[in-house]
Amino acid sequence: MRRRLILMRHAKSSWKVAGMADHDRPLNARGRRDAPKMAQALQTRGWAPEAVHSSDSTRTRETWARMAEVLAPTPASFHPTLYHGSLHDIRQVAATWPDHQAGPMLVLGHNPGWELAASVLGGERLVLTTANVVLLEGSGPTWAEAMHNGWTLVEHILPRALPD
Repeated sequence: MRRRLILMRHAKSSWKVAGMADHDRPLNARGRRDAPKMAQALQTRGWAPEAVHSSDSTRTRETWARMAEVLAPTPASFHPTLYHGSLHDIRQVAATWPDHQAGPMLVLGHNPGWELAASVLGGERLVLTTANVVLLEGSGPTWAEAMHNGWTLVEHILPRALPD
């Protein structure tokens, strides 16, 4: 079965409050602007997610909330294991997804784990700055198996490359 996976790094966060815990940082003005722009890019390409699996940090929650304003209602779940998670953590979450749900599935998180996961799955070195989206296609009878098979990089979308 063909599977579609979206890996996204959270939108730009604010560093204005000194001493704030990293987990609690909100988006800054650019992040609040870029998140809905990326949602529109997904929708335009026919990649509106069926479900969202995100880190539980403030900035990833806010990124999704801004995107959800553009996209149709989409179930979202927030996972502490995806906060500074790795490809291993993404694979563990993906193994819980219903196998009949082929995607697109959006996984929202942080570097360095997302950049490494996108590079490994996409088969080439990718740099994920804030709000970057990587569209991947793969296949497998289950999500757990698909996450260990080869993937094809469909597109790497950068917010600065999109019109305002």
